[in-house]
Amino acid sequence: MSEDSQALAALAAKCGIESGFHDISGRYRETSAETKRLLLGAMGVPAQCEAQATASLNELEREEWTEGLPPVLVAFAGRPVLIEIILRDNPGDLSWKLSLESGEFRSDHFSFTDLPLVTQRGCGPRNLQKRTLSLPSDLPWGYHAFELDPGRYQMPLIVTPEQSWLPSDVTNGIKFWGLAAQLYLLRSNANWGIGDFSDLRILLNIASTSGAQLVGINPIHSIFLTDPEQASPYSASHRSLSNILYIDVAAIPEFANCEQARKLITSEDFAKELAEYRGGHYVEYGKVANLKLRVLRLLFAEWQSRQEQHRRRSFEQFRQIRGEYLNRACIFETLAQHFRGDRASTPLWRQWPIPFQSPETIEVQQFATAHDKEVEFYAWLQWLADEQLKEAAKAGQDMSIGLYGDLAVGSHPDGAESWSNQKLLAAGVSIGAPPDPFSWHGQNWGLPPYNPRALRRSRYAAFIDLIRANMRHRGALRVDHAMALEHLYWVPEGHSAADGAYVRYPFDDLLGIVSLESHRNQCLIIAEDLGTVPEEFRRRIAEAKILSYRVLLFERAAGTQSFLPPMDYPKLSIAVAGNHDLPTLRAWWEADDLKLKAEIRLIQDSDALERERRNREHERWQLLEALRAEGLVSYDRNIEWEELIAAIHRYLSRTGSILAVAQLDDIAGEIDPVNIPGTISEYPNWRRRLSLTLEQLPTNSRFNTIKNAFSDRHKHE
Repeated sequence: MSEDSQALAALAAKCGIESGFHDISGRYRETSAETKRLLLGAMGVPAQCEAQATASLNELEREEWTEGLPPVLVAFAGRPVLIEIILRDNPGDLSWKLSLESGEFRSDHFSFTDLPLVTQRGCGPRNLQKRTLSLPSDLPWGYHAFELDPGRYQMPLIVTPEQSWLPSDVTNGIKFWGLAAQLYLLRSNANWGIGDFSDLRILLNIASTSGAQLVGINPIHSIFLTDPEQASPYSASHRSLSNILYIDVAAIPEFANCEQARKLITSEDFAKELAEYRGGHYVEYGKVANLKLRVLRLLFAEWQSRQEQHRRRSFEQFRQIRGEYLNRACIFETLAQHFRGDRASTPLWRQWPIPFQSPETIEVQQFATAHDKEVEFYAWLQWLADEQLKEAAKAGQDMSIGLYGDLAVGSHPDGAESWSNQKLLAAGVSIGAPPDPFSWHGQNWGLPPYNPRALRRSRYAAFIDLIRANMRHRGALRVDHAMALEHLYWVPEGHSAADGAYVRYPFDDLLGIVSLESHRNQCLIIAEDLGTVPEEFRRRIAEAKILSYRVLLFERAAGTQSFLPPMDYPKLSIAVAGNHDLPTLRAWWEADDLKLKAEIRLIQDSDALERERRNREHERWQLLEALRAEGLVSYDRNIEWEELIAAIHRYLSRTGSILAVAQLDDIAGEIDPVNIPGTISEYPNWRRRLSLTLEQLPTNSRFNTIKNAFSDRHKHE
């Protein structure tokens, strides 16, 4: 290896780009020099030639030696707190001050030369020395402020627990069951063609009275109000804010006093549209958004005119708590509507006039001031959504866990979050997954990643806001693609997913922040750890008391195709039959998903379809064998569907997992999938509504069969 190539390798390693990885088949895939250069460029680190790589490496090292303190330090409570200080040699006596979050202070004096020396280097007339300062190990959890030579060097010090929060029932070994639903697909006699927060409250009530201890839902992140048909909950406009289409308009207090709104809703044309969307097979996002926003604007005017003090105070407190990210998102929405005008399509923010492409310009601030009522309207919508989510979650307050939310791994590059956080995001790359048996060409999800260097230099502020926002009113949070806490697969723009590479993130820091916030919000953490996941990662999250996410269809005994026996599921895990990216149980069993994939050309020819069908027949046989080994079914290839679904959920009930969850789609007997990965326009993803209404659920025979299958979980510990 030449000196020049050594510089590129050292620079890539310093910036967290991994030299390679073992794929799901065990094959080692080395990161190419070209990929390293592209990913470094995405981080803002020039490396197009070896001279640039050498210069960038020297610059990064120079920066590290001129800052006095790290940008932030995350330490685990009970362990020694070690702070690396870089100063010129012999600066004399110094002091430090620690301002605790509680308002208390700690301080001390010390001699720099008495501290243990880590290393030193020449820089100017005197050497720079890196030495280690030890703080007391009894520091409380929290977000503290450390000052060296007070007023000169400052650094946030975040002290976190080593383990995430668990409900007392979980720590006592009690097993639970629950339901999972895509909120937007819920059907009821009252909603407006999309599931809403009142539906969620009803579902939580049904689950609670049935003995369930949680209800899981999809990410409820904010969508594009200028283009609601961009419906994927995993590609949202902003992950720290809510989808306002989930607001139950009729449940807003101002509705009762707003004559204009009530007159509009009861008009013939409006009532006709509402009945059409309420009874439709698919969610009509754009049409539903139009209906709701027409009424919401009338209610906003009513709210402004009445100015009820207690509601105004609540709204202002909400805006203050959510802070700058809420303000920026509302300005973004106002700008998006402004630049759309009367056009059918909305220009992307990178197509806006240049002064408006950044949230920090004077032009944007002037625009926000001139349109303050419109900005307030969007903040008001977010407040309403938060208030209704809070009320819905109260229906689960007697459950051990209650509402179980979902946090997407990224947000859409054209959305409010990306516009607001441009300095934190890597440019010209998307996150995805390497080639594996589920996608032989790899996956590109089209979502921009955090730049780990920029994230740390920002003191993790955006990450902390994101975690806090998604724990509000939840008793559990599923972290989508949780490997992102350790590393993410980056794909360069214009390249195949096979040309990507993994980039490391400050795992211990991010995990510590998640653990701290989980305790503060009493929110159990679930890691979606599917795909290419090293066992070391699963061991680490288990140590942190984070639950693993185990899908029945993927759980096979090592080295075989046999389904994993129930009691081999780890205790700290959640057991599910499937998820939103997989076919429903009925479709999987009857191979309808293969037929659909052939129709939309995901399976290219009849020979390939026949191979897939033979594989599925073998998988069905393996599942029957697993059920038979548990004494749940007799050996019969012609088993009736109702018997099979009951047996599958009894199997899940017997797992060693603390949590076992049934999908509402399987209870309803759906065949059409929620989402087919790898498709955009080929299939109506995220739209197929449930055929079963909430009013019908309590007396549904399949629901009661599954409820009975789960009700005796404690007998199989």
